[in-house]
Amino acid sequence: MATTNIWLQFKSLIPEDGRTVATVIAKNGNGTSQVRLRDGSVITVRGESVGVGQKAFVLGGEMKGTAPSLAHYEVVV
Repeated sequence: MATTNIWLQFKSLIPEDGRTVATVIAKNGNGTSQVRLRDGSVITVRGESVGVGQKAFVLGGEMKGTAPSLAHYEVVV
């Protein structure tokens, strides 16, 4: 049954996982890669389609493709 709660309807439109940009640091050879996030942490993701040293989009623990190397700015408000 569909909900009549407008907040829940809106929330269902937004994906749970956000797309993250990470730098590939190693390909494991078993279909996974090691990537470094902006905060310095290293995680293992599914996929080996992006070369070592390149940036990749990560969504839901899976490598989705090559990300462009753009300047990063952090602003505190």
